[in-house]
Amino acid sequence: MAAVGGSTPRTARPPPDLARQEPRVTRPTSRDVATAAGVSQATVSLVLGDKWTGRVSPRTADLVRETATRLGYRPNLAARNLRLGSTRTALLVVPALTNEFFARVYTGAARVAAAHGFGVVLYPSPDGTGPARDPFASARAALDGVIASSMAADALHAIGGDTLPLVMLDSDPAAGAASAHVNLAMADGMRQVTEHLLALGHRRFLHLAPDVDSWTFDTRADALSALLGPGRALRTVRAPLTVDGARTAMEAALAAPEDRPTAVVCDDDILAAGACKAARRLGLRVPEDLSVTGFDDLALATAVDPELTTVHLPAERVGEQGMTALLAVLDGTPWTAPDIPVHLVVRDSCGPAPAP
Repeated sequence: MAAVGGSTPRTARPPPDLARQEPRVTRPTSRDVATAAGVSQATVSLVLGDKWTGRVSPRTADLVRETATRLGYRPNLAARNLRLGSTRTALLVVPALTNEFFARVYTGAARVAAAHGFGVVLYPSPDGTGPARDPFASARAALDGVIASSMAADALHAIGGDTLPLVMLDSDPAAGAASAHVNLAMADGMRQVTEHLLALGHRRFLHLAPDVDSWTFDTRADALSALLGPGRALRTVRAPLTVDGARTAMEAALAAPEDRPTAVVCDDDILAAGACKAARRLGLRVPEDLSVTGFDDLALATAVDPELTTVHLPAERVGEQGMTALLAVLDGTPWTAPDIPVHLVVRDSCGPAPAP
């Protein structure tokens, strides 16, 4: 039947089923926390910003934290950072992640950063110890500060990190524009190695050093040279910081029997592994014919046979102290700390000097 007026009636759409619509979930705000806890927003801000001591009672602080957890409140970090002019982000610049030592440094830095509401961006130089490209359009806009290994110092210029608050790891405390330095007691580590080998009767030494221009390796070389007085021979050989590079360099250095050392002091466990491989290829026994020592105490030190006598460097402690120093700098607090102690771990790669 035609409708009155001759037009075809339209089918009326049913009203939306409001009961079936999903309720829109809104993110809890600091006002919600304040209302639920019966306190002001200012109190919530003080407590969750960890600035309540002496201004809010411990009981109220506990109540605010419990309420925020119950409501699932999370602070809007983007808004907070915009308001404070801070991203609460630090950049850790290291030579390469292929080295276990720097992975441990990151672990320590990230642990301290997390405890203070910071994040750590890890930036390994793509070319190892050489220059790097800028990973940010503007490092100053993206970061609050930089922690950098002296072995990756060239990367700082590329990323603009040398214009930010800077903490240098294992670097010359008298050089550069760093706000703070965190160093290991490298010279003392070399002293422990040298005294151990001298006590075993060694008098002919070879120093296997990495082909890297870095203050930390210069410090070790200077300490070894100073510790070996008259009547002790010392020769230095440089090699790439790889097992194969060290093996090749050591095969050449040990080729002449009349000029062979009885002890090889290596600046890194990786170099020491290469030295041990070279000795085996030449038919030399470690430690009966040749004692070998390393630095770092990586997992590699107990993977080689014989297990490596090496200087233990507390890498995680370096990262922890590096981040702690940066936090102090950002807070305007002067940073001073003694060098981090290291210690010799004696294993099976050293023995008495062979008879002449």
